[in-house]
This record gives sequence, structure tokens and C-alpha cells, in this order.
Amino acid sequence: MHKYENISVPVIRRLPRYYRFLGELLQKDVTRISSRELSDKMGLTASQIRQDLNCFGGFGQQGYGYSVRGLYDQIGKILGLDHNYSAILIGAGNLGKAVATHMSFEKRGFQLIGIFDSDKSKEGTLIRGIPVTDIEELESFCSQNKTDAAILCVPKTSTPQLAERLYQLGIRNFWNFSHYDISNMYDDIIVENVHLNDSLMILCYRISDANDVPEA
Repeated sequence: MHKYENISVPVIRRLPRYYRFLGELLQKDVTRISSRELSDKMGLTASQIRQDLNCFGGFGQQGYGYSVRGLYDQIGKILGLDHNYSAILIGAGNLGKAVATHMSFEKRGFQLIGIFDSDKSKEGTLIRGIPVTDIEELESFCSQNKTDAAILCVPKTSTPQLAERLYQLGIRNFWNFSHYDISNMYDDIIVENVHLNDSLMILCYRISDANDVPEA
């Protein structure tokens, strides 16, 4: 049974935003904040914020509000950022390099322990201080290193076969940039799909919608 299995997905997806915003407040030496102040700054209603946070316990105090440090630390624990899960990245192309180089893995609950690519000319190249390893060494590496998650930065056509290899190696958690929905392949895996093109199209829609003013 999952600890928070009754929590809705929209609430869970708002947690990183709370965490990020509270971190910004800490950098400004803000020690406490009310749900009303949070709502003004985050564009959510005070009622929504209280409902979200009450899903995980009572963090506020009547007449005081929320301790910024306390709430920041509690949300970090709820998100599991203190677990330090091990992850490997597959695909050392432009996207893979960008993800490996610019993501704050250690601050987001993960440690990147390996990077793999099928292009033998990339073997030994250092990215984030980690040497790129030939994908043929994947089984050997995973047999010697506990791997909690895989980050897929590979072409869509390569994903099904690669996902099967990783699944057979016991990996059940994926951060998937490939645009291939591997969640349809297995019913016992956890997948977070990242569709940058979808996000860009949503921006396009919102701009178009705002500009399409009906004629009088």
C-alpha cells in the first residue's frame, strides 16, 4: 500500500512548485508565510494551498502561518529528495548532454552514476565528469551497480528494445524523453514522460487563443 495513494495527481504535481518557491523565500531570509501570502505570490487560492498541504498533515499554525524552512524540509521529504536514488542516462547526444550537464540531480533525489551511448566514437568522453560507456556494457554495469532509474534520451524507434533490456535488468523507473510511451509495455513500472514539443504546442495554443479576439 502506498503511503499517499489517495492523493490526487494534480496535488502531487504542485508539490515541486511549492518546494521551488519556498526555496526562493529561504534565499531571501523569509522565515514564515501565511497561506494568503503564498496564494498572492503563486497564483493559487489560499483555500487550495491549505487543502493541498492538509493532504500530507498539518504544517501551519493558527495566527502564525507556515514556517518556510519547516515546510520546505517537509515537502522535500514527501517528494523523497533525501533518498539519493541511483540513475543511469541512455543517449549522449545533444539532449542527453544537456540533461546530464544542467540538471541538479543531487538536489532532486538522484545520483547520476552512468551514461551510455551506442556511438562508439563517444566512448570515454566525459560528461559531468562521467565517462560515456558503450551501450553493450549495460548489462555488465547494472550487474555491478544498483540502478534505481533510467533516463531515456534516445530516438523513439530505439526505445522499445532498450526498455525491454532495462526491464529485464530489473529497472522499473524511467524518466522518458523518447516520445515513446513505454507505460503501455508494462503494468508495473513508474514513468515520467517529458514531451517538450507538447509543451511548446500548448504555448502556441495559449498565444493563439489570447490573440483570437472575436470580431464585434
